[in-house]
Amino acid sequence: MTTRRKKTARTPSVQVASNLFDHHFKQPDLLIWALTHRSLAYETNPETSPDPSSDNEQLEFLGDAILGLAVAESLFRRFPRSREGELTRLRASLVSRRHLGEVATRIDLGDLLRLGRGEEQSGGRQKSALLANAIEAVIAALYLDGGLDAARAFIEKHIIEPALPDLNLALKAGDTFSGAIGDHKSALQEYLQAMGAGQPQYVLTAQSGPDHQKRFRVEVRIEDNEGTSVALAESEGTTKKQAQQEAARIAFERLLSEKRSSADGIGRAEKDGAEVQK
Repeated sequence: MTTRRKKTARTPSVQVASNLFDHHFKQPDLLIWALTHRSLAYETNPETSPDPSSDNEQLEFLGDAILGLAVAESLFRRFPRSREGELTRLRASLVSRRHLGEVATRIDLGDLLRLGRGEEQSGGRQKSALLANAIEAVIAALYLDGGLDAARAFIEKHIIEPALPDLNLALKAGDTFSGAIGDHKSALQEYLQAMGAGQPQYVLTAQSGPDHQKRFRVEVRIEDNEGTSVALAESEGTTKKQAQQEAARIAFERLLSEKRSSADGIGRAEKDGAEVQK
């Protein structure tokens, strides 16, 4: 079992990787290069400084630039009515270490990485920064092997499209949203602070299921001006963190909807008043 794991770690299947990235590599060495962490290069040649081309850091550099271009172009086309500041915040959230690390985790990229023993033992396959760097290196490999279209297809499918609901929510929130897509707890907290409200509190209200298949129900609450705890939303998840994030998302969307309804009501009232004065 252990031997098989090590073999997979050091010589990832190009066919498996090609299927994951929806691209048949004409130059498989590019993919191997993109998946090779510097920890392996240092352990292979501990007496000398490793050749820069022996690990994926050069590819990270190139992939970062390609990712920025592809994301900027996609946002420009998808949100033609958005201002530069809004697009800048969205782009920053999509190319962030946090978001790229989550993308890599979702597609199990860590299983394909070629790591040194020390990095392997320290949990390198789950490290967000390491995974984010690997995503950028893979993007560069796709670009070098298949051109911008190959890299763009991967970026659209795995980095942009799954985040579209959060991007739309961020645009609705306007300046009160920092752009940390997927982090609904932070978005809700920032929104409440901007409104002069207090800190949201997350309360576990129920849990069910066996230990290997738990379900958690969490309620997000806030104190009103009289010190009474008011429930904003409630949701379930397979982990407490997931339930909290979903409850925050529901509460955030509800508050934004109420704000828009209130603004529309005020606008109609002002319009009716103007008509009466005429």
